[in-house]
Amino acid sequence: MCDNLNKIGSVIHLSIQQSLFADDKTFLVNPFKMQLLKWIGNKQRFAHEIASFFPSRFNTYFEPFLGSGAVLATLNPDNAIGSDIFPPLMEIWNMLKDNPDRLKMLYKERWEIAHGNNKKEGYEKIKEAFNNNPNGADLLFLCRACYGGVVRFRKSDGYMSTPCGIHEPISPESFSKRVDEWHFRTASTKFLQVHFEEAMELAKKGDLIYCDPPYKHSQGILYRGQEFKLEELLNKIEYCINKGIYVALSIDGTKKSGEVVCDLPIPDGLFQTEVFVNCGRSMLKRFQMEGKSLESEVVADRLLLTYPIDC
Repeated sequence: MCDNLNKIGSVIHLSIQQSLFADDKTFLVNPFKMQLLKWIGNKQRFAHEIASFFPSRFNTYFEPFLGSGAVLATLNPDNAIGSDIFPPLMEIWNMLKDNPDRLKMLYKERWEIAHGNNKKEGYEKIKEAFNNNPNGADLLFLCRACYGGVVRFRKSDGYMSTPCGIHEPISPESFSKRVDEWHFRTASTKFLQVHFEEAMELAKKGDLIYCDPPYKHSQGILYRGQEFKLEELLNKIEYCINKGIYVALSIDGTKKSGEVVCDLPIPDGLFQTEVFVNCGRSMLKRFQMEGKSLESEVVADRLLLTYPIDC
């Protein structure tokens, strides 16, 4: 069936409910809800649904827009390369792999600065330190303590501008348990600070690349989102297809409970399968609307696959 669909090159439109119950088309990936980093576009709650549409067999797993690493940790692959171009973010991931105890200590130090009655003052002190010298240790705490988990950067100079959140950041003890679990789940991953094109160049026939780039319609205020060009990624995906590499792409889908479908310049025939994954309420929209949870702001991501889902 895979060969026939490859020849046809048609796009299959499936709802997530239809696909999840098609036993011959998906494989089981257990949910993993223990989030390590808060990051805009975090896929933690439904990463297992995304991974259920990956090929049942592949070689090395690549994630060139790593962000929070939710799909990577949920999939827990035997061999993987996770990458991103943001140095402080990759500093966190490499520390998780090479020195998890130090990662725990750095979080605890900053939690203690911001804990108690002077939480906002402590948060602002850490934010100032990060803006003066961007680094993984400060970013680690800020992403867990900032308002709505939306790490926002000013376009002109990269200044991290998100205010302190109203919630209490998780305790060092809870964070330590998460570090241990994530260290285990990423033990077979190599972390690289490289541009997505360079990371995708490393893939070979039979490998799988999952792309979760900044979303054009919702993430323009975020670091790197302003400079990202979808056309460059689509050209690289076509290159990977010609090399026999599987590619899955999460991209803008629908906003406002499906009333608005995001129109993007995706070439006909590049992808064979399209799935809509319900993401629930928009975290970014909630931030923009000062904490309100709007019933009309349900988001569905598009998951585009270069292969039929029964491969």
